[in-house]
Amino acid sequence: MKKIVFIVASVLLIVSCNNLKDNEFLIAGTIAGVENGKKVFVEVQTETGSVAKDTAIVTDGKFELKGIADGIDIGFIRIENMEINLPIILEQGKIEVEIVKDSIHKSTLGGTPNNDKFQKFNTETRVISEKVMKFEKTNGPAMQEARTNNDTVTVNKLLKEYKKFQDEMNDYSKKFIKENPDAYLSVLLLENFLMRQYLTTEEVKSYYNGLSKELAATKSGKKIKTTLDAMTAIVIGKPAPLFTGPTPDGKTVSLKESLGKVTIIDFWASWCGPCRAENPNVVAMYKELHEKGLNIIGVSLDKDADKWKEAIAKDNLTWAHVSNLKFWEDPIAKQYNVQAIPATFILDANGIIVAKDLRGEELRAKVIALLEAK
Repeated sequence: MKKIVFIVASVLLIVSCNNLKDNEFLIAGTIAGVENGKKVFVEVQTETGSVAKDTAIVTDGKFELKGIADGIDIGFIRIENMEINLPIILEQGKIEVEIVKDSIHKSTLGGTPNNDKFQKFNTETRVISEKVMKFEKTNGPAMQEARTNNDTVTVNKLLKEYKKFQDEMNDYSKKFIKENPDAYLSVLLLENFLMRQYLTTEEVKSYYNGLSKELAATKSGKKIKTTLDAMTAIVIGKPAPLFTGPTPDGKTVSLKESLGKVTIIDFWASWCGPCRAENPNVVAMYKELHEKGLNIIGVSLDKDADKWKEAIAKDNLTWAHVSNLKFWEDPIAKQYNVQAIPATFILDANGIIVAKDLRGEELRAKVIALLEAK
Protein backbone atom coordinates (compact mmCIF):
# COMPACT_ATOMS: atom_id res chain seq x y z
CA MET A 1 0.00 0.00 0.00
CA LYS A 2 2.86 2.38 0.91
CA LYS A 3 4.47 1.70 -2.48
CA ILE A 4 1.21 2.58 -4.27
CA VAL A 5 0.90 5.85 -2.32
CA PHE A 6 4.52 6.72 -3.13
CA ILE A 7 4.05 5.97 -6.85
CA VAL A 8 0.85 8.05 -7.02
CA ALA A 9 2.55 10.96 -5.23
CA SER A 10 5.51 10.78 -7.61
CA VAL A 11 3.25 10.77 -10.66
CA LEU A 12 1.31 13.77 -9.34
CA LEU A 13 4.58 15.65 -8.78
CA ILE A 14 5.78 14.92 -12.33
CA VAL A 15 2.43 15.98 -13.79
CA SER A 16 2.50 19.16 -11.70
CA CYS A 17 5.98 20.09 -12.96
CA ASN A 18 5.11 19.25 -16.55
CA ASN A 19 2.00 21.44 -16.32
CA LEU A 20 4.00 24.60 -15.64
CA LYS A 21 3.09 27.39 -18.03
CA ASP A 22 5.55 29.09 -20.36
CA ASN A 23 8.20 30.83 -18.24
CA GLU A 24 6.53 29.61 -15.03
CA PHE A 25 8.96 28.52 -12.33
CA LEU A 26 8.50 26.45 -9.20
CA ILE A 27 11.14 26.81 -6.48
CA ALA A 28 11.22 23.91 -4.03
CA GLY A 29 13.46 25.01 -1.18
CA THR A 30 14.81 23.62 2.06
CA ILE A 31 16.52 25.44 4.91
CA ALA A 32 17.49 23.82 8.20
CA GLY A 33 17.39 25.60 11.53
CA VAL A 34 14.71 28.16 10.65
CA GLU A 35 11.52 28.26 12.70
CA ASN A 36 8.11 27.68 11.16
CA GLY A 37 6.32 30.80 9.96
CA LYS A 38 9.33 32.67 8.59
CA LYS A 39 8.51 34.46 5.35
CA VAL A 40 10.53 33.71 2.23
CA PHE A 41 10.52 35.99 -0.81
CA VAL A 42 11.73 35.60 -4.37
CA GLU A 43 12.52 39.05 -5.74
CA VAL A 44 13.79 40.67 -8.91
CA GLN A 45 15.56 43.99 -9.30
CA THR A 46 13.91 46.74 -11.33
CA GLU A 47 14.87 50.33 -12.03
CA THR A 48 12.82 51.39 -9.00
CA GLY A 49 14.03 48.71 -6.57
CA SER A 50 13.24 45.14 -5.50
CA VAL A 51 9.89 43.60 -6.46
CA ALA A 52 8.61 40.36 -4.93
CA LYS A 53 7.45 37.73 -7.44
CA ASP A 54 6.07 35.45 -4.71
CA THR A 55 6.04 34.95 -0.94
CA ALA A 56 5.99 31.70 1.02
CA ILE A 57 6.11 30.48 4.62
CA VAL A 58 8.75 28.10 5.99
CA THR A 59 7.12 24.90 7.24
CA ASP A 60 9.27 22.10 8.70
CA GLY A 61 12.32 23.55 6.98
CA LYS A 62 10.68 23.68 3.56
CA PHE A 63 9.11 26.33 1.34
CA GLU A 64 7.71 26.61 -2.17
CA LEU A 65 7.65 29.67 -4.44
CA LYS A 66 6.00 30.11 -7.83
CA GLY A 67 5.92 32.80 -10.45
CA ILE A 68 6.32 33.85 -14.05
CA ALA A 69 9.78 34.88 -15.19
CA ASP A 70 10.15 37.69 -17.70
CA GLY A 71 12.01 35.45 -20.13
CA ILE A 72 15.12 34.32 -18.25
CA ASP A 73 15.95 36.60 -15.35
CA ILE A 74 18.11 36.77 -12.26
CA GLY A 75 16.22 36.62 -8.98
CA PHE A 76 17.09 36.58 -5.29
CA ILE A 77 15.70 34.48 -2.46
CA ARG A 78 15.39 36.50 0.74
CA ILE A 79 14.24 35.42 4.20
CA GLU A 80 12.72 37.99 6.55
CA ASN A 81 15.00 39.37 9.27
CA MET A 82 17.94 37.28 8.08
CA GLU A 83 21.05 38.23 6.12
CA ILE A 84 20.22 35.86 3.28
CA ASN A 85 20.05 37.06 -0.31
CA LEU A 86 20.66 34.04 -2.54
CA PRO A 87 20.92 34.65 -6.31
CA ILE A 88 18.98 32.25 -8.52
CA ILE A 89 18.11 32.13 -12.20
CA LEU A 90 14.38 32.31 -12.85
CA GLU A 91 13.36 30.18 -15.81
CA GLN A 92 10.65 27.69 -16.72
CA GLY A 93 10.80 24.52 -14.65
CA LYS A 94 11.27 23.19 -11.13
CA ILE A 95 14.25 24.74 -9.35
CA GLU A 96 15.59 22.97 -6.28
CA VAL A 97 17.34 25.04 -3.62
CA GLU A 98 19.04 24.03 -0.39
CA ILE A 99 19.97 27.05 1.73
CA VAL A 100 22.68 26.83 4.39
CA LYS A 101 21.66 29.70 6.64
CA ASP A 102 24.97 30.11 8.48
CA SER A 103 27.14 29.80 5.38
CA ILE A 104 25.21 31.11 2.39
CA HIS A 105 28.03 30.41 -0.09
CA LYS A 106 27.61 26.70 0.65
CA SER A 107 23.97 26.73 -0.49
CA THR A 108 23.13 24.74 -3.61
CA LEU A 109 20.66 25.07 -6.47
CA GLY A 110 19.77 23.14 -9.60
CA GLY A 111 17.01 21.34 -11.46
CA THR A 112 16.92 23.58 -14.54
CA PRO A 113 19.64 23.98 -17.21
CA ASN A 114 20.76 27.47 -16.19
CA ASN A 115 20.70 26.80 -12.47
CA ASP A 116 22.70 23.60 -12.96
CA LYS A 117 25.39 25.66 -14.72
CA PHE A 118 25.14 28.37 -12.07
CA GLN A 119 25.80 25.74 -9.41
CA LYS A 120 28.77 24.40 -11.37
CA PHE A 121 30.23 27.92 -11.48
CA ASN A 122 29.63 28.40 -7.75
CA THR A 123 31.27 25.08 -6.93
CA GLU A 124 34.36 25.86 -9.01
CA THR A 125 34.77 29.41 -7.69
CA ARG A 126 34.08 28.50 -4.05
CA VAL A 127 37.70 27.40 -3.74
CA ILE A 128 38.84 30.86 -4.83
CA SER A 129 36.35 32.55 -2.51
CA GLU A 130 37.59 30.52 0.45
CA LYS A 131 41.18 31.51 -0.35
CA VAL A 132 40.10 35.16 -0.42
CA MET A 133 38.35 34.86 2.97
CA LYS A 134 41.40 33.16 4.47
CA PHE A 135 43.70 35.87 3.05
CA GLU A 136 41.48 38.66 4.42
CA LYS A 137 41.31 37.04 7.85
CA THR A 138 45.07 36.56 7.98
CA ASN A 139 46.17 39.87 6.47
CA GLY A 140 43.30 42.22 7.32
CA PRO A 141 44.88 43.62 10.52
CA ALA A 142 48.24 44.08 8.77
CA MET A 143 46.58 45.95 5.90
CA GLN A 144 44.71 48.24 8.32
CA GLU A 145 47.89 48.97 10.28
CA ALA A 146 49.86 49.65 7.10
CA ARG A 147 47.24 52.11 5.85
CA THR A 148 47.13 53.87 9.23
CA ASN A 149 50.92 54.24 9.16
CA ASN A 150 51.03 55.21 5.46
CA ASP A 151 53.20 52.14 4.87
CA THR A 152 52.75 52.05 1.08
CA VAL A 153 55.29 49.25 0.64
CA THR A 154 53.24 46.83 2.75
CA VAL A 155 49.93 48.05 1.31
CA ASN A 156 51.11 47.55 -2.27
CA LYS A 157 52.58 44.14 -1.43
CA LEU A 158 49.29 42.91 0.08
CA LEU A 159 47.23 44.41 -2.76
CA LYS A 160 49.45 42.63 -5.27
CA GLU A 161 48.83 39.30 -3.52
CA TYR A 162 45.09 40.02 -3.32
CA LYS A 163 44.99 40.84 -7.02
CA LYS A 164 46.12 37.28 -7.79
CA PHE A 165 42.78 36.00 -6.45
CA GLN A 166 40.88 38.58 -8.50
CA ASP A 167 42.79 37.56 -11.62
CA GLU A 168 42.07 33.89 -10.89
CA MET A 169 38.35 34.63 -10.56
CA ASN A 170 38.33 36.77 -13.71
CA ASP A 171 40.19 34.12 -15.70
CA TYR A 172 37.72 31.42 -14.67
CA SER A 173 34.80 33.72 -15.50
CA LYS A 174 36.18 34.34 -18.99
CA LYS A 175 36.71 30.61 -19.45
CA PHE A 176 33.12 29.95 -18.34
CA ILE A 177 31.71 32.49 -20.82
CA LYS A 178 33.70 30.97 -23.66
CA GLU A 179 32.72 27.38 -22.82
CA ASN A 180 29.05 28.15 -22.04
CA PRO A 181 27.75 30.48 -24.78
CA ASP A 182 24.15 29.47 -24.03
CA ALA A 183 24.26 29.88 -20.21
CA TYR A 184 22.44 32.91 -18.83
CA LEU A 185 25.21 33.31 -16.26
CA SER A 186 27.61 34.00 -19.14
CA VAL A 187 25.73 37.14 -20.15
CA LEU A 188 25.59 38.26 -16.50
CA LEU A 189 29.34 37.78 -16.11
CA LEU A 190 30.00 39.71 -19.32
CA GLU A 191 27.71 42.51 -18.12
CA ASN A 192 29.68 42.62 -14.86
CA PHE A 193 32.96 42.88 -16.77
CA LEU A 194 31.47 45.82 -18.67
CA MET A 195 30.40 47.61 -15.48
CA ARG A 196 33.90 47.20 -14.01
CA GLN A 197 35.47 48.21 -17.35
CA TYR A 198 37.71 45.15 -17.00
CA LEU A 199 37.76 44.23 -20.70
CA THR A 200 38.65 46.23 -23.78
CA THR A 201 35.97 47.02 -26.34
CA GLU A 202 37.38 44.41 -28.69
CA GLU A 203 37.40 41.75 -25.96
CA VAL A 204 33.78 42.52 -25.09
CA LYS A 205 32.83 42.28 -28.77
CA SER A 206 34.57 38.93 -29.08
CA TYR A 207 32.78 37.41 -26.08
CA TYR A 208 29.44 38.98 -27.05
CA ASN A 209 29.64 37.64 -30.61
CA GLY A 210 30.22 34.17 -29.15
CA LEU A 211 26.95 34.20 -27.19
CA SER A 212 23.91 32.35 -28.48
CA LYS A 213 21.16 34.32 -30.23
CA GLU A 214 18.83 33.53 -27.33
CA LEU A 215 21.22 35.11 -24.83
CA ALA A 216 21.77 38.16 -27.03
CA ALA A 217 17.98 38.68 -27.05
CA THR A 218 17.69 38.78 -23.23
CA LYS A 219 17.48 42.07 -21.30
CA SER A 220 21.12 41.78 -20.25
CA GLY A 221 22.16 40.82 -23.78
CA LYS A 222 20.43 43.88 -25.22
CA LYS A 223 22.00 46.07 -22.55
CA ILE A 224 25.46 44.81 -23.49
CA LYS A 225 24.75 45.55 -27.15
CA THR A 226 23.65 49.09 -26.30
CA THR A 227 26.78 49.62 -24.21
CA LEU A 228 28.97 48.19 -26.96
CA ASP A 229 27.45 50.59 -29.47
CA ALA A 230 28.14 53.47 -27.08
CA MET A 231 31.72 52.31 -26.45
CA THR A 232 32.32 52.20 -30.19
CA ALA A 233 30.82 55.67 -30.65
CA ILE A 234 32.90 57.45 -27.99
CA VAL A 235 36.40 56.46 -29.03
CA ILE A 236 39.03 59.20 -29.04
CA GLY A 237 39.42 60.42 -32.60
CA LYS A 238 35.75 59.96 -33.49
CA PRO A 239 32.99 62.61 -33.56
CA ALA A 240 31.16 63.05 -30.26
CA PRO A 241 27.57 61.76 -30.50
CA LEU A 242 25.15 64.66 -30.86
CA PHE A 243 22.44 65.22 -28.27
CA THR A 244 19.79 67.68 -27.14
CA GLY A 245 18.55 68.06 -23.57
CA PRO A 246 16.29 70.11 -21.28
CA THR A 247 17.84 73.15 -19.58
CA PRO A 248 17.07 74.34 -16.02
CA ASP A 249 14.64 76.94 -17.38
CA GLY A 250 12.65 74.40 -19.40
CA LYS A 251 14.15 75.14 -22.80
CA THR A 252 16.43 72.83 -24.78
CA VAL A 253 20.05 73.10 -25.82
CA SER A 254 22.06 70.87 -28.15
CA LEU A 255 25.70 69.89 -28.24
CA LYS A 256 25.90 71.15 -31.81
CA GLU A 257 24.94 74.71 -30.87
CA SER A 258 27.23 74.62 -27.82
CA LEU A 259 30.45 73.79 -29.66
CA GLY A 260 33.33 76.22 -29.22
CA LYS A 261 36.94 76.10 -30.32
CA VAL A 262 37.25 73.62 -27.45
CA THR A 263 34.22 72.05 -25.75
CA ILE A 264 34.03 70.06 -22.53
CA ILE A 265 31.06 67.75 -21.91
CA ASP A 266 30.94 67.44 -18.13
CA PHE A 267 28.85 64.62 -16.61
CA TRP A 268 28.13 65.40 -12.95
CA ALA A 269 25.36 65.62 -10.31
CA SER A 270 24.51 67.67 -7.25
CA TRP A 271 24.88 64.54 -5.09
CA CYS A 272 28.35 63.67 -6.46
CA GLY A 273 31.00 64.74 -3.93
CA PRO A 274 34.02 64.39 -6.26
CA CYS A 275 32.15 66.37 -8.94
CA ARG A 276 31.42 69.24 -6.55
CA ALA A 277 35.00 69.19 -5.28
CA GLU A 278 36.30 69.58 -8.85
CA ASN A 279 33.88 72.38 -9.77
CA PRO A 280 36.03 75.27 -8.39
CA ASN A 281 38.87 74.23 -10.72
CA VAL A 282 36.51 74.10 -13.70
CA VAL A 283 34.95 77.46 -12.80
CA ALA A 284 38.38 79.12 -12.62
CA MET A 285 39.41 77.60 -15.95
CA TYR A 286 36.15 78.65 -17.61
CA LYS A 287 36.55 82.26 -16.41
CA GLU A 288 40.11 82.30 -17.73
CA LEU A 289 39.54 80.64 -21.10
CA HIS A 290 35.91 81.09 -22.15
CA GLU A 291 36.60 84.28 -24.12
CA LYS A 292 39.41 82.45 -25.93
CA GLY A 293 36.99 79.79 -27.19
CA LEU A 294 36.31 77.31 -24.36
CA ASN A 295 32.70 76.17 -24.01
CA ILE A 296 31.30 73.73 -21.46
CA ILE A 297 28.01 71.85 -21.40
CA GLY A 298 27.12 70.15 -18.14
CA VAL A 299 25.04 66.98 -18.21
CA SER A 300 23.56 66.23 -14.80
CA LEU A 301 22.51 62.81 -13.52
CA ASP A 302 20.25 64.38 -10.93
CA LYS A 303 16.68 63.28 -10.17
CA ASP A 304 15.58 66.37 -8.25
CA ALA A 305 15.30 69.54 -10.35
CA ASP A 306 15.54 71.87 -7.34
CA LYS A 307 18.75 70.27 -6.05
CA TRP A 308 20.21 70.42 -9.57
CA LYS A 309 19.43 74.14 -9.90
CA GLU A 310 20.67 74.88 -6.36
CA ALA A 311 24.02 73.19 -7.08
CA ILE A 312 24.44 75.16 -10.32
CA ALA A 313 23.84 78.44 -8.48
CA LYS A 314 25.89 77.56 -5.38
CA ASP A 315 28.93 76.40 -7.39
CA ASN A 316 28.63 79.35 -9.81
CA LEU A 317 28.46 77.14 -12.90
CA THR A 318 27.69 79.74 -15.57
CA TRP A 319 27.91 77.53 -18.66
CA ALA A 320 25.15 75.57 -20.45
CA HIS A 321 23.39 72.79 -18.54
CA VAL A 322 21.04 69.94 -19.46
CA SER A 323 19.44 67.08 -17.55
CA ASN A 324 16.65 64.59 -18.14
CA LEU A 325 16.44 64.09 -14.34
CA LYS A 326 16.63 60.33 -14.76
CA PHE A 327 19.64 59.52 -12.55
CA TRP A 328 21.73 56.72 -14.14
CA GLU A 329 19.01 56.14 -16.73
CA ASP A 330 19.80 59.48 -18.37
CA PRO A 331 19.79 58.82 -22.15
CA ILE A 332 22.79 61.10 -22.77
CA ALA A 333 24.82 59.28 -20.11
CA LYS A 334 23.87 55.98 -21.73
CA GLN A 335 24.78 57.39 -25.16
CA TYR A 336 28.26 58.18 -23.81
CA ASN A 337 28.53 54.95 -21.79
CA VAL A 338 29.05 56.87 -18.55
CA GLN A 339 29.55 54.33 -15.76
CA ALA A 340 30.86 56.72 -13.10
CA ILE A 341 30.99 60.46 -12.48
CA PRO A 342 32.65 62.87 -12.78
CA ALA A 343 33.23 62.04 -16.43
CA THR A 344 34.50 64.50 -19.02
CA PHE A 345 34.90 64.47 -22.79
CA ILE A 346 37.07 67.12 -24.46
CA LEU A 347 36.19 68.02 -28.06
CA ASP A 348 38.01 70.06 -30.67
CA ALA A 349 36.38 72.71 -32.86
CA ASN A 350 35.01 70.02 -35.18
CA GLY A 351 33.36 68.09 -32.35
CA ILE A 352 35.96 65.32 -32.41
CA ILE A 353 36.74 63.64 -29.08
CA VAL A 354 40.41 64.38 -28.34
CA ALA A 355 40.63 63.40 -24.65
CA LYS A 356 38.58 61.97 -21.80
CA ASP A 357 38.40 62.22 -18.01
CA LEU A 358 41.11 64.80 -17.41
CA ARG A 359 41.09 66.75 -14.13
CA GLY A 360 42.66 69.85 -12.60
CA GLU A 361 45.87 71.16 -14.13
CA GLU A 362 46.02 68.30 -16.63
CA LEU A 363 42.64 69.35 -18.04
CA ARG A 364 43.63 73.04 -18.12
CA ALA A 365 46.90 72.26 -19.93
CA LYS A 366 45.07 70.21 -22.56
CA VAL A 367 42.49 72.95 -23.16
CA ILE A 368 45.18 75.63 -23.50
CA ALA A 369 47.13 73.47 -25.95
CA LEU A 370 44.02 72.98 -28.09
CA LEU A 371 43.11 76.68 -27.99
CA GLU A 372 46.61 77.66 -29.06
CA ALA A 373 46.81 75.09 -31.84
CA LYS A 374 46.62 76.55 -35.34
